Amino acid sequence: MPFEQHYLAGLDLKGRRVLVVGGGTVAQRRLPRLIASGAAVDLVSPSVTPAVQGMVDAGELTWHQRRFQAGDVEGAWYVVACTSDVEVNAQIGEEALAQRVFCVRADIAVEGTAVTPATGTHDGMLLGVLAGGEHRRSASVRDGLVAALRDGRIADQAAPPVGVALVGGGPGDPELITVQGKRLLAHADVVVADRLAPRELLEELPAHVEVVDAAKIPYGRAATQDFINQTLVDRAKEGKFVVRLKGGDPYVFGRGFEELLACAEAGIPVTVVPGVTSAFGVPALAGVPVTHRGVAHEVVVVSGHVAPDDPRSLVDWPAIARLQGTVVLMMAVERAGAFASALMEGRPGSTPVAVVQEGSTSAQRVLRSTLESLDADMKEHAIRPPAIIVVGPVAGIGGQASEVDG
Repeated sequence: MPFEQHYLAGLDLKGRRVLVVGGGTVAQRRLPRLIASGAAVDLVSPSVTPAVQGMVDAGELTWHQRRFQAGDVEGAWYVVACTSDVEVNAQIGEEALAQRVFCVRADIAVEGTAVTPATGTHDGMLLGVLAGGEHRRSASVRDGLVAALRDGRIADQAAPPVGVALVGGGPGDPELITVQGKRLLAHADVVVADRLAPRELLEELPAHVEVVDAAKIPYGRAATQDFINQTLVDRAKEGKFVVRLKGGDPYVFGRGFEELLACAEAGIPVTVVPGVTSAFGVPALAGVPVTHRGVAHEVVVVSGHVAPDDPRSLVDWPAIARLQGTVVLMMAVERAGAFASALMEGRPGSTPVAVVQEGSTSAQRVLRSTLESLDADMKEHAIRPPAIIVVGPVAGIGGQASEVDG
């Protein structure tokens, strides 16, 4: 087994010139970390990939559109040789060595004076692994370390988070929560959970974590918003770290901003973690793209909490009906017929509709219908909340009318 003889160190490259020679896919992988470090990157290459071109256009680096020339290394603090020409990489390495500048050889690592470790990030930390040139091994160990830190198998002695975190748990599948959301959940003393938050995540919580039920059952029992707000504030004032675990995204018809305001008024710090909104995530998992080239150029997400003719409605239904693109209806099961009628004021009754019940879960069902048949089809197939209704041409792509997948 090879011995790792390199000295692993962190370089402060902020504002310092770094020379990268070569604009291909290797540079594309190396440049983001260099840019994030604050380095003043000079890139020398006759051509670059589209992604690297984007970095150039964004002003993140300076591109010299030519081949490497003698003297390019002068003034550099660090050099990355990643051209496709072994002889050019060797020339770069020799010039760097002569000027006592550390140089990474992307083609033949042992020929350079520095190597790039397999790196990963976790909660503000940068982890690096070297394995004597065994790149797959270093990457595997890196991945294992990051995963272990994120799920708590390796203790992280960082100062625990404080206050309240508004965490979007995604549409229901526990694997669709964000990395930050999962990490904060692992630190929670109290979890205030919605009915639509991923239930399996609660089972993973340690026994000492208090779970507060903040369920809102459609047209049934519901925790009041005042109760939820007060619970967040009271538990946080007790010195506990509180995670408000919500389904979807906290700010997409989730009343997340109301909860943030309540905490802010009480002087409680709040961390907001966006989630995969069910408005887009659920249709995607059911094979319904909310946009498609040449089919839909707009997407409108509408709350079905109140009927079109309800005086409390803030929706301009005639305007929505005239749109040609996609309308996504949330919380609209009970009034689906009324919404279909409102949309048919501007759209034909044959407009495709897809209804996805309990999307992303093992109980997911998909109903394909049309505006004119929607009410009858939903009743026939006993569609119940939670369900997302997608209206528009995209709902007809690859689907069959009145067909339910279970």
